Amino acid sequence: MFTDPNIGAIVLTLKLASLTTIILLLIGTPLAWWLARTRSWLKGPVGAFVALPIVLPPTVIGFYLLVALGPNGPVGQLTQAMGLGTLPFSFTGLVVGSVFYSMPFVVQPIQNAFEAMGDRPLEVAATLRASPLDTFFSVTLPLAKPGYLTAIVMGFAHTVGEFGVVLMIGGNIPNQTRMISVQIYDHVEALEYAQAHGLAAGMLVFSMLVLIILYTLNPTGRRK
Repeated sequence: MFTDPNIGAIVLTLKLASLTTIILLLIGTPLAWWLARTRSWLKGPVGAFVALPIVLPPTVIGFYLLVALGPNGPVGQLTQAMGLGTLPFSFTGLVVGSVFYSMPFVVQPIQNAFEAMGDRPLEVAATLRASPLDTFFSVTLPLAKPGYLTAIVMGFAHTVGEFGVVLMIGGNIPNQTRMISVQIYDHVEALEYAQAHGLAAGMLVFSMLVLIILYTLNPTGRRK
């Protein structure tokens, strides 16, 4: 299991998952707040767009992202005009794809936490003349902490387990875009079942730990 290619894939996967989770927390917090508080008719379409990766096959997402980020796509033409080249088959492209693919797993738990909080805490903070920023960090964030913890765990774990989007956008470049899921696929194709089993077993243990953490954070089935 601990060969150089496997270690490279593990390190790169953890790097991608960490960076993706941080970016999603930064952009997902205002988006989740807007979805939780707005009464605009746009809430439905925006919410559906955020949830799209849940129901859409990863290969479909990967294909359209590949087209959009490619040299003839709108994003690809923009990045080329800025002198950045194209994003497909690069780590940056993987980050962009992962942010979109894992978005609902970060935004929705935070949105649910904001909605469960209700208006009363914010009204009390307003009567005490707290600024919006102070209210967020002193009231909103502590009350929404379980939602944030769930979002962090789910976003990180979902990114670690990517395959279709990763393969479509990043390809299979060692130490650049080859993630754990792709490395397992390579081992199976090469009939290296011992190596594949080592990585797959590690992913199985990781997934079980994620579920244990989630059920611990949200013990909805626990009797009072």
